[in-house]
Amino acid sequence: MTAGRCPGAAVRHGQRGSASLLVVVLSGVVLLLGLAAAFVTATAAAHRRAQSAADLVALAGALARQRGEDACSGAADVARGNEAELLACEVLGEDVRVTVRVPSPELAGHTWEALGRARAGPQP
Repeated sequence: MTAGRCPGAAVRHGQRGSASLLVVVLSGVVLLLGLAAAFVTATAAAHRRAQSAADLVALAGALARQRGEDACSGAADVARGNEAELLACEVLGEDVRVTVRVPSPELAGHTWEALGRARAGPQP
């Protein structure tokens, strides 16, 4: 019997370092999942910002319309103040319908549109 060696504890030289490779691969997978989760969260936040901006813009347009002012110019001012771009403004009677766009996150050089649509006016 060799001194310092336990019987049955033979060292397998072919598997030496395989745990390091497994740790590196799993770390990469966890990093990719974290980046994907961050992107999805940022995209959802951009959509919520777009919808909130659209609600405010539509309300501002309806208020301007009730005051006898131009609804779309009042809506455009509020859109700029909320870092949104007013894409469409439509006045239908006393109602104001708007569509706005806000900046969305970029992934691999591509961006998606975060749009919000809303309607405001007096209660029927």
